[in-house]
Order: sequence, then C-alpha cells, then structure tokens
Amino acid sequence: MTYGCTTSMKTRPGCRDEVVALLLSAVDGLRDAGCDLYLVGLSADDDVTIWVTEAWRTKGHHDASLELPEAKAAIAKAMPMLTGEFTKQEVSVVGGLGLRSSETASD
Repeated sequence: MTYGCTTSMKTRPGCRDEVVALLLSAVDGLRDAGCDLYLVGLSADDDVTIWVTEAWRTKGHHDASLELPEAKAAIAKAMPMLTGEFTKQEVSVVGGLGLRSSETASD
C-alpha cells in the first residue's frame, strides 16, 4: 500500500514564500525517488503555515529521499526560516483522484 503523509510547518514571519520556493525547487527528482504525489499548500488566512501532502511508493522510499544531497541542502537552508513547530500525519493511501491504481499497489 502507498505511504502518505501530510505535514505542516510554521515559518518565521516574512519567510513563507522563500521556504515554499525551496520546497518546490526539489520536486524534479522526487518521481525517480519513488514519490507519486507532492503538493505544497497555503492558507489564505495564515501567512506562516505551509502544508505538504505526499504519496510515496513506500515509507522506505520517503525516508531514503530525505538522505538525497538535494533534500539535505534544501532542509539545511530552510531550517533557520522555520519556527520548529511541525505536525505530521502518516497514512496508508488506498486511492483517490490523481493516483492510478498501480501507484497504490505495494512495491
């Protein structure tokens, strides 16, 4: 079953757009790393919170992606702009719009 997670992170005031740009700069290699869905979202009434929703072939693919040099560099650059307030919800993805049935099968 596909591994999914939704996370939120709070940025320091005025830093949200720069952190979003960092998050989006890393998307090019995500599919090859095992990512089937990567969404970065913002709320119109909250100017410091970023939401990220991801679907990966497995949790192992997700965890390995965090060890990629590009990911480590983006994380290191973003950390000073974050407050340290994070939430994370892990789920087993069973399907939905945007995911083909083959993407929700176990690897």
